[in-house]
Amino acid sequence: MQSVHVLLDGTALPDELGGVGRYLEGLAPELRGDGVRITVVTRRSLATSTFTSGNGYGRIVVGDRFRSAPLRMLWEQFRLPLIARAVGADVIHSPHYTWPLLARTPHVVTIHDATFFTLPDDHSFVKRWFFRLWTRIGARHADALVAPSAATFHELEPFAAVRADRAIVAHHGVDLETFRPPTAADVEDFRTRLELPPAGWIAFLGTLEPRKNVPALIDAYVDRYAGTADPPALVLAGARGWDTTIEAHLARVPADLQVVLPGYLPREELHVLLGGALAVVYPSRGEGFGLPVLEAMASGASVVTTRESSLPEVGGDAVLYAASDARSIADALPSVSDDADERADRVRRARERAATFTWAASAEAHRAAYRLAASGSRS
Repeated sequence: MQSVHVLLDGTALPDELGGVGRYLEGLAPELRGDGVRITVVTRRSLATSTFTSGNGYGRIVVGDRFRSAPLRMLWEQFRLPLIARAVGADVIHSPHYTWPLLARTPHVVTIHDATFFTLPDDHSFVKRWFFRLWTRIGARHADALVAPSAATFHELEPFAAVRADRAIVAHHGVDLETFRPPTAADVEDFRTRLELPPAGWIAFLGTLEPRKNVPALIDAYVDRYAGTADPPALVLAGARGWDTTIEAHLARVPADLQVVLPGYLPREELHVLLGGALAVVYPSRGEGFGLPVLEAMASGASVVTTRESSLPEVGGDAVLYAASDARSIADALPSVSDDADERADRVRRARERAATFTWAASAEAHRAAYRLAASGSRS
């Protein structure tokens, strides 16, 4: 078995770990083994995060001044290659699109989705320009590219020349101990703390950004439940992103309905948010994977999502699908009196399917990418 020392760059993550952070949280504990040795580079503010501690890895901590994106980019381009040489790394893994162009060390780059190309209007001009550029550079020059779904590589084909001999699909996994069906007491405590109605709640989890299609979900919620007896609440959990249209849609929610925005919830509460909901709705218009869908499935939720991008790759036949418009989403939303046996069967299938997505399997695919990069294998 080829021995490979990997320098994993975790400095690009925000302090509140979102999608990329959750990816590294799940992946990092499984990466070691089969001849792969890991050294993690992290900022001081992230030094106690689960992806950097307790995994038997080497660790290098740099200052928090690199939280600034321009400074971090300069550090990545000029300092990271020197660190790689100093620790004797065989491969640099850059888990968020960008990587040090001057590094002589082989590199693996993770590309999370293709939406900067497929949904350009959902991103700012600067982000669209920046991530398109880096995706194309990675496709041309990276020794191996990792993406969380086959759909991501398929969607990139018209825009970036990704070579099949360097493209590795590594599905995300789910921690079944963390994401599990909640107890009735957990659900009642959560409902009481957020002051949700006895009928319960419809849940969304994710950054409130345009491609997540949250305004359509708000409109669907109003269409479905306005004027009904004992309606559930709508809980939109996640960091506030850059969707500037949400407030206007919230302003149209009638007084008999309740929309709650609790912000970033602790990881240990997510299974209650998801598994305790009447339904988890994830109406995204484009995804590289759709980790909240998988986590909801594992938590025992009845899930409604779209057929966009990778989402059917995750949900299979264990979730309900709707188009991305408000009317279709509203038609898919449940009532409290929906058939309990049908829901229980869907939840059972969702749990069984979720169990097939493991971080151990994802780590195995990443180790294959590391060996590919280290060997310099190119057709």
